[in-house]
Amino acid sequence: MIDFEKQFERPDYATWPRETSKTRVAATFKIVYGWMCAGLALSGVVAWYTASSGLYKTILAGPGFMACLLGEILTVVVLSLAIGKMPVALAYLMFVGYAALNGLTLSVVFIAYELALVQRVFFITAGMFGGLALWGTFTKGDLSSVGSVCGMALWGLIIGSVVNLFTQSSGFDWLLTFAGIVIFTGLTMYDAQKIRQMAANEDALDSASVHKVGIMGALALYLDFINLFLYILRFFGRKR
Repeated sequence: MIDFEKQFERPDYATWPRETSKTRVAATFKIVYGWMCAGLALSGVVAWYTASSGLYKTILAGPGFMACLLGEILTVVVLSLAIGKMPVALAYLMFVGYAALNGLTLSVVFIAYELALVQRVFFITAGMFGGLALWGTFTKGDLSSVGSVCGMALWGLIIGSVVNLFTQSSGFDWLLTFAGIVIFTGLTMYDAQKIRQMAANEDALDSASVHKVGIMGALALYLDFINLFLYILRFFGRKR
């Protein structure tokens, strides 16, 4: 879960020209979903090529897998902490780099699961994600409590996953899988609402920062989609 409010405070942009609220919201969501889809497409192509060409044997062998994971974590941390001060072009470049790195690590999906199952789960996730994002965007209810609960539950999910690496409990693994689906369902709705709120906030945004909110929104929803996809795939791909 990414905290948008800390990245886009008015003092950084107070001297820039303002856009109308409707124009700004439309422009922000165009960036968010355009770049999110581009990131997913890039990750998918990189993952498929890495798996089908056999490159995964070289790239992900030994320390390669951990290096990719650390690169992804570092990219997200830098974007989250410093996007308010970095050039827009650099933010876009880092997002593209993150999507490419994630594609390398996601290549294991095409190795561990049948292509037909991956395709089926992708479309299930896409339909589910679309409905959740629309609900989060247009609902009148406040989803901040949902975001808080899911954010705390996410830490529990991470800790539980680490513990289960050692315990190898099948029942606990089922619980973690179900919990992952529920958590990223909630985070998808929350992040979609948060992006709209930030885009519509006339006191916090201007024409230049629209791009930065857009790229952070794209990253947040990209992460929600990928994690939701992986947990649903894990659910359907398990041997019963």
